[in-house]
Amino acid sequence: MEADERSLAEVHGSVDVPSGGPLWRRWWAVAGPALMVAVGYMDPGNWATDLAGGSRYNYALIWVLLMSNLMAILLQSLAARLGIANRRDLAQACRETYPAIVNVPLYVLAEIAITATDLAEVIGSAIAFNLLFGIPLLLGVIITTFDVLLLMALSSFGIRKLEALVLSFVGTIGIAFFIEIFLAQPDWHGLIQGFIPTLPDSSALYIAIGILGATIMPHNLYLHSALVQSRRIGPSAKEVRHAIRLNVLDSAVALNLAFLVNAAILVMAAAVFYRTGHRGVAEIQDAHRLLQPILGAAIAPVAFAVALLASGQSSTITGTLAGQIVMEGYLNIRIRPWLRRMITRLLAVIPAVITIVVLGDNSVGNLLVLSQVVLSLQLPFAVIPLVHFVADRQRMGTFAIGRKTWTAAWLVAAVIVGLNVKLVMDEIGGWLGGGTGATWIVRALVIPVTGGLAILLLYVTAKPLIDRLFAVSRPAVSIGVHQIQPEMKVTIQPPPAYRSIAVALDFSGSEEKLLSEAVRLASSRQAVITLMHVVESPAALLHGDEAGDLETREDIERLEAFAAALTAAGYNAQTRLGLGKPVAELERMILDCEADAVILGAHGHAGISDIIHGATADALRHRISATVMIVPLFS
Repeated sequence: MEADERSLAEVHGSVDVPSGGPLWRRWWAVAGPALMVAVGYMDPGNWATDLAGGSRYNYALIWVLLMSNLMAILLQSLAARLGIANRRDLAQACRETYPAIVNVPLYVLAEIAITATDLAEVIGSAIAFNLLFGIPLLLGVIITTFDVLLLMALSSFGIRKLEALVLSFVGTIGIAFFIEIFLAQPDWHGLIQGFIPTLPDSSALYIAIGILGATIMPHNLYLHSALVQSRRIGPSAKEVRHAIRLNVLDSAVALNLAFLVNAAILVMAAAVFYRTGHRGVAEIQDAHRLLQPILGAAIAPVAFAVALLASGQSSTITGTLAGQIVMEGYLNIRIRPWLRRMITRLLAVIPAVITIVVLGDNSVGNLLVLSQVVLSLQLPFAVIPLVHFVADRQRMGTFAIGRKTWTAAWLVAAVIVGLNVKLVMDEIGGWLGGGTGATWIVRALVIPVTGGLAILLLYVTAKPLIDRLFAVSRPAVSIGVHQIQPEMKVTIQPPPAYRSIAVALDFSGSEEKLLSEAVRLASSRQAVITLMHVVESPAALLHGDEAGDLETREDIERLEAFAAALTAAGYNAQTRLGLGKPVAELERMILDCEADAVILGAHGHAGISDIIHGATADALRHRISATVMIVPLFS
């Protein structure tokens, strides 16, 4: 796989998985991605649906949580299998399989799902700020715009540090709800009866589908298939198979932990609110307000709010990572990770701000539940391609799923699609039969969009059958970096000599090191070495080519001195000077001299420093086609 095609390239293959040693040590090396995924299963959107289900229907919907959790374990294990064996995330696999006319709406739907996920996290964190510190909801939403940057700056310290932070958040949530359950003293007999499948009324279906959407989240399938690739696994089929088994175990442990948290929320709502007659509690603020007077313990609302804040912050990390994966995978473009994460957050903040301003603070609870229903509606468009991919022997080789797993996966997909079809039909029927003046909107907009989505889903479902019926030749797909093809013949050809070598100098005192690399690449004395420098003085930024300040004149003299030294050593050297923004000017000069090799210096900026100083090398390498060599200047 090319470096630019790696999923989450900044952490790809950054954690070694030992091939031997105790089982617990190997599992510990693998553990982490499922935990990152699991926090999405206990985000504030789950709280809204769990509170609504427990307060309105007592323990009757806890079976929905269990069913959803079992489905989630299966689907997340399949996503991990795709990433481990095929070394592709779900978005990349879709881009390679479907035509652009299909991938575009799939990408849009994935972005909508991620926005709905992040919307729940934004609202949940804002509510937590309000409950703990009295910060108004609108201001809390605005604060969440920036906390994502602070949290994601931690990714520069490595994926394991990020996983440790998430683990601390999960621990906080677990402790808080242990306190709530201890104080609530639930009816254990009624709780056990809640595992018998039943839907008390038609409204319960809406909440049940919301719980399903809050539990099995489409963005987590994209996320899991990418995060498992942060582990460096040995090349043998035995090691890959063992890694798959360890990830199944990791998924089961992490998601059962998430199930216990969600069950605790629903059980608390049933034991506290349903039992005392407060059966309309669906708002997180109402739950917080009623906890102390009902339970008689001041710690109850505090623990509730702290857990909510931990839930929102931990889910923020995974939601923004998923946004990066989806954009890079579907569109095959790279933008700076912090910028992509800010885009994800702004897409969620805007509807939250509009809702609060237009409808008031009391509307955010309904918005939370709606966000989870949106997730459930998007779920089939992620689940069905995933099942197709992991069952495809051309893609997965010997790691394709067996008949039993295939049957279970399609049963899960059928349940998800069936519930969503019923929900959509009921909602459209209710709108049309409501007798309001808005029925024309349903007929002109909602029904055509629904029909288009149904056609898209049918195509995605039938794609393998269509290919077989019409003998469509599929492009060759990598089965994974781990599989060794014995019949493969590898021919190594000596590379052609570079004709034009561009060297970017910033006059930081390490120019000789860069020039030495240029001389090493210039195996032929006929190669032209172009020395480049960009002046970023205020005069250069303001006046461009017309700048003639002292810094510009001195930089020209330095370039000429280095070029003269190369010429004296027998090399062809020339100079180029840029004025203004480094990336744009370097790109212009590289294209102007038709360089087929570019040498850049790396100063070791990371995290906040990278944002301040700019990631010139990272931005430039995606804008040019020449070979880029990055030389560490301070090591």
